[in-house]
Amino acid sequence: MLRKLVAFDTTSRNSNLELIKYVQSYLKGHGVESKLVPNEDGSKANLFASIGPNVKDGVVLSGHTDVVPVDGQPWVTDPWTLTLKDGKWYGRGTCDMKAFYAIGLAMLPQFLKAPLKKPIHFALSYDEEIGCFGAHSLAAAMAAQVPRPRVVIIGEPTMMTVVHAHKGTQVYVTKFTGFEAHSSMTHLGVSAIHFAGEFVHYLNTVQEELEAKAPKNSEFMPAAATFNVGTIVGGTAGNILARECEVLWGYRELPSQPIDALGDRATKWLKEELLPKMKAKHPAATIETELRSSTPAFSPEGNDEAKTLAGSWSGSNTVGSVVYATEAGIFRKTLGVPTVVCGPGDIAQAHQPNEYILASQIDAGEDFMRRMLEWCCRD
Repeated sequence: MLRKLVAFDTTSRNSNLELIKYVQSYLKGHGVESKLVPNEDGSKANLFASIGPNVKDGVVLSGHTDVVPVDGQPWVTDPWTLTLKDGKWYGRGTCDMKAFYAIGLAMLPQFLKAPLKKPIHFALSYDEEIGCFGAHSLAAAMAAQVPRPRVVIIGEPTMMTVVHAHKGTQVYVTKFTGFEAHSSMTHLGVSAIHFAGEFVHYLNTVQEELEAKAPKNSEFMPAAATFNVGTIVGGTAGNILARECEVLWGYRELPSQPIDALGDRATKWLKEELLPKMKAKHPAATIETELRSSTPAFSPEGNDEAKTLAGSWSGSNTVGSVVYATEAGIFRKTLGVPTVVCGPGDIAQAHQPNEYILASQIDAGEDFMRRMLEWCCRD
């Protein structure tokens, strides 16, 4: 199954429909109907399906179908061909995170033969890697059409340890529009790049403030919320004051922080502090900010049952947190049920050239599914 899934190039810029249709056909071949939740233009889709009785208290096995690009990476194997070498399965998406639901799908015949008392739900999303765009509509559709589950398992790579919290991530683009002038006549124009630089300096100042106030005993590392400026694009020539400059920036907030607090603070500073300075040089100057993606932080509150169950299925007593974001916060908020992140593979291999998952982690994932299946067969 993993070989089939890896062979689909589901890089986020591409459609995932071939993979989704393959999974849909595979499920149907075993008598399991699935439902699709497409994006606006129909080029991508989420999928969810249920095995067992149509009752509450089931288990959701959630994973994303998209992967990051391989462009420019020095792969020694074909990234779209699953390759076993020295106890490692190589291929894009092996670790992040096709192995998790490949294990579940491969065990479908066992699920169907078992005397299930509680259902098992598959949930596959699109565009997690570029903003968790698919998870919102997927979770909403399941909330409306699936009896309330007992727990949600987000199968991101954690080496089968249980993760009960993570930071969120918000991504913005801010466009600075100034007024062109010859670089020898700076008093006649407004350099968009100059003021974009002031904004970057402001973000650095806020970052230093957050770090100074960060709790000493935080389970996160870094302990504070963190800003990042990903790209800066602007200007046309070395002797022209730049008319336009775009800054792609964002932050990763703690679960204890309101999701939009830092974004609101930054946009308020842009409007009240920086924009008046630009307009004082030329009234045509503008600043526009757009939220590109929003993935909520994942709080540990309310997830005790999921931690207990996932720990018993994985055989791990370790419970921790991570600083990267997943779809866990979306499912927790939308479905309103205990949620954890727990899956095979090491996050250190994710997004890397020659991505791999240890064969032993596949075995551990299968053990997890077998123990989960036993639990689903109990009253």
